[in-house]
Amino acid sequence: MPVTPRVLVQAAPFDLAAETARLQGGRTDVGGLASFLGICRGDGGLVAMVLEHYPAMTERALTRIAEEACARWPLTGCTVIHRHGRLVPGDPIVLVLTASAHRAAALESCAFLIDWLKTKAPFWKREEFAGGAERWVEAKAEDDAAAERWAR
Repeated sequence: MPVTPRVLVQAAPFDLAAETARLQGGRTDVGGLASFLGICRGDGGLVAMVLEHYPAMTERALTRIAEEACARWPLTGCTVIHRHGRLVPGDPIVLVLTASAHRAAALESCAFLIDWLKTKAPFWKREEFAGGAERWVEAKAEDDAAAERWAR
């Protein structure tokens, strides 16, 4: 039976334990649950990161990426939550949870989702630094290379 991923784009923080419990939901067919929690770093004097997006476009793109993971692996559940707005170091940014009967599918699909979200999710990121300096975050070649390993 095809899995419908749960995809949310929100400003509010999320609760890792609650989301994990929701995905597992007392099911006995889940043998492995993989997770990734992305957190805003404070490298180089960063005081905040502002993530901007167009809501309908972003939700559609993230849903397509999650549906691709569900099509490629035998998942029993999939959750993707991505925040937007102004985030400070230590704030959670993104949560990916994947569940499957077996660990390999859960782990591989989680890695796929993170790689594709990093390169294909339509967010514009602006970094704010101590002293008032700001800069837009550019795409990184290493992120593109990581995503490319999943090309079919």
